[in-house]
Amino acid sequence: MTKYRTLLLATVGFNFSFLIWFSFAPFTGPMAEEFGLSLAEIGVLSSAAIWLAPFGRMLTGWLSDKFGAPTVFAIVLGYVGVFSMASAFAETYTVFFVERLIVATAGITFVIGIQHVAEWFDEENLGLAEGIYAGVGNAGAAAGALVLPRVFGTNWDGPLFATNWRAAFFYTGVVAVGLAVVYYAFGEAAKDEQTRQATKDGATLSEWLHTATRYGTVVLAFAYVMTFGLELSMNGWLATYYREGFGTDSLVLASTFAGTFSIAAGLLRPVGGYVSDRVAREERDILPVFTGRYREQWTFVALSFVVVAMFGMTLAGLSGDVLVAVAAGFLVGMGCAFAEGAIFAQVPAMFPNNSGAVAGVVGGVGTVGGIVYPLVYAAPLLPNLHVGYAVVAASMIPIVALAGWVFQPHVAAEATTSGFLDRSDSGAEPSDD
Repeated sequence: MTKYRTLLLATVGFNFSFLIWFSFAPFTGPMAEEFGLSLAEIGVLSSAAIWLAPFGRMLTGWLSDKFGAPTVFAIVLGYVGVFSMASAFAETYTVFFVERLIVATAGITFVIGIQHVAEWFDEENLGLAEGIYAGVGNAGAAAGALVLPRVFGTNWDGPLFATNWRAAFFYTGVVAVGLAVVYYAFGEAAKDEQTRQATKDGATLSEWLHTATRYGTVVLAFAYVMTFGLELSMNGWLATYYREGFGTDSLVLASTFAGTFSIAAGLLRPVGGYVSDRVAREERDILPVFTGRYREQWTFVALSFVVVAMFGMTLAGLSGDVLVAVAAGFLVGMGCAFAEGAIFAQVPAMFPNNSGAVAGVVGGVGTVGGIVYPLVYAAPLLPNLHVGYAVVAASMIPIVALAGWVFQPHVAAEATTSGFLDRSDSGAEPSDD
């Protein structure tokens, strides 16, 4: 293996994991008809896709440090594929719900790939490499929204199934099992034995607890709630929003509108990582209030943009013009992409020997937004489907304020060694941009 083949393998694996994770989103309409689901119940289904991700990501991040990414990635893809195939045969909603809950753990592969890429790339190019991995990988949601309803159309009558969503779940499961075999056969855990051993030695419970409570880990985890958690919620909700909020009857058209968000949130993510690398290498202050903390400055700018864009999403929806709302959704996706790329440029750069564990905490906590935000969007107390975005935006302001505190130069300098539970020093060097 080389670092570029590793990047390709991880990216393909995560891209398909994201596709199968949100493969239900384009088919919420026909599933609701078959199982008799209300709009609020669709919101619960969308939220449920994230329920197991927080703990799952924390666990698999640590397991990747301990046992190597190829083994862990293959195991997850294997069982996800099996349960996706099984969900195609579900006859009751209870069985279907439980099986899709397990399939939804496909999202935990994110931290496995983050750790795998970090084991192969040097610090000066980490932001771009992780951005490519996560960005193209996240675009799997767009692939699902754009491709699945076209391949498995309303009039599907193919082998085994006469129902389009059942066929989609079965055949995507088959592909997942195949990818599991490929990942295990061709993946290598690290670029050399020294790197692999250093990471493995750091995979202890005490070291995990220490890194999980450092200022840097905590603030990036909350920042990921309002970016990746937001992305998850939009991936599972937007097709329903464009259909119900604007009376878009066509399943393909509503999914296409939703896909524009996923494209922005996925494919623009490398830009966020690249800018973080660039400002760090050139030691460029783009926000002098955090002088000398180059990666932090870019992260703060991107987080602030997300808040503004979410308020804009509500205004666009209230305009009644669906195309304006689609454009606003694209801007929200762009903000998510820039911020996520910036966050995961910081994670492996700050914690080089614990990248899996920290990625697990950040990625795991970050998914909470995907659980909570859909419940806000579909809340019956709101006057319409457009106001929920502004409510979510308001909830993000304290997170941006926390980031502003941690990113202060005197706090950021010890963000990897000082934490909220104690201020002990584990012997690690302070983060240096």
